[in-house]
Amino acid sequence: MKIEFDRYTCTGMFQCVHEWEVFQKNLKHGKADLRNSIEERENIFTIEVPKGEEFEAEMAARVCPVDAIKLYDDEGNRIV
Repeated sequence: MKIEFDRYTCTGMFQCVHEWEVFQKNLKHGKADLRNSIEERENIFTIEVPKGEEFEAEMAARVCPVDAIKLYDDEGNRIV
């Protein structure tokens, strides 16, 4: 399972931060950060979801008001 985070789209509502500790507030830039992520494309960050944290990852993606977070299964199909 993989999370993709579009930091450019993020509006800094920080709802993801409350759902999953992998997201953190970046008050300097008014956006969330995805810890330990890799920037695959400009402003697109990804990480593999650790085992046992699938629910938290899904909730973080679901609560994002601007759909800046996408969740994919192991086959690359979008879940959220």
